[in-house]
Amino acid sequence: MSQTLVPTPAAGRGAHPAPGRLRPLLRAVAVAACLPYLSLKVAWIAGSHIGIPEGSTLLDHRGLMAVANSVTVLMDGAVIVIALLLTRPWGRRVPAWLLGLPMWAATGLLLPIMAGFPAQLAVRAFGGSVNNAEDTGRDAFLHEWVFGVVYGGFILQGLSLGLLFVLYARDRWGHLWQGRVGDLPTAGPGGRATRLCAVTAALLALYPAGLRLLWAGGSTLGLNASRADERTSDFHVLSALDFGYLAAAVAGALVLAFRRLPALPVKVPLALALAGSAAVACWGAWMFVTSFAGTTDAADRPTSAMLLSYAVQMIIGTLVAVMGARFLKERAASRAENTGRTGAA
Repeated sequence: MSQTLVPTPAAGRGAHPAPGRLRPLLRAVAVAACLPYLSLKVAWIAGSHIGIPEGSTLLDHRGLMAVANSVTVLMDGAVIVIALLLTRPWGRRVPAWLLGLPMWAATGLLLPIMAGFPAQLAVRAFGGSVNNAEDTGRDAFLHEWVFGVVYGGFILQGLSLGLLFVLYARDRWGHLWQGRVGDLPTAGPGGRATRLCAVTAALLALYPAGLRLLWAGGSTLGLNASRADERTSDFHVLSALDFGYLAAAVAGALVLAFRRLPALPVKVPLALALAGSAAVACWGAWMFVTSFAGTTDAADRPTSAMLLSYAVQMIIGTLVAVMGARFLKERAASRAENTGRTGAA
């Protein structure tokens, strides 16, 4: 989610005194929210079975799980680094790509949890179906309390980190998404390539979006046997949300590429494109990689349709993210050129 740009002159410092007091609080929340997850992961690496019931598949591949847990410890530890970067003076000197890429990835991994977990709980509260070990004849994967602790921490991480990034980005790059779509200049020499990226992403999205709509509506097309047998309201909710991320990424990309909806503020399609592309690409990559973890039963192995869907998601998300980064780069160059002309005059 960016570019190395000159921050706007003290545009928001005097007008927004509250964020100066808010940032340390949000940083503390982000760091504290990491601790439960990190503590569980470190305990599991050390050999503890806390939160893992007897018979769980997590106990079948100890070496693999130790490696996976170590990787996720580093990933969650990166949240603490980003929180510091967004709130300390030295963070303003970090190149935009070095912040933008991890922040984009964090958005892609946290956003589906932030939206999905509360939505699942809401549907369950109104009578949605839930699988348990007795229903499926399988041993439980994790104790139920683990999901509440971990996902609750992820939601707090996402909210606090997201707010910190909004404050940081507004101060450093806020001038890049001012105005409305109709105020944007006609696309320059790279406009054709941008439009091609947007159209390609939209066409590719027809496949995973179509599958998600079918799954949300109850179809088992393309699902492996275990996923088809164990579907609950949770699965249907996540499928519907996955469709939403694809729609957001494509809609944002098309509006920016073709300058449609001229009355719309620029920040709306830009946010849809960047957040949607992050969720589509990063969650697709996560599902693709984890689909192969510990799958000894043929019924649990991902189908070709599922793997193709995840791979296409990665392509779509990457295309839209590159398009969004290019848009910001062009806006930065245009603003710098205009500023230079004003100074020369």
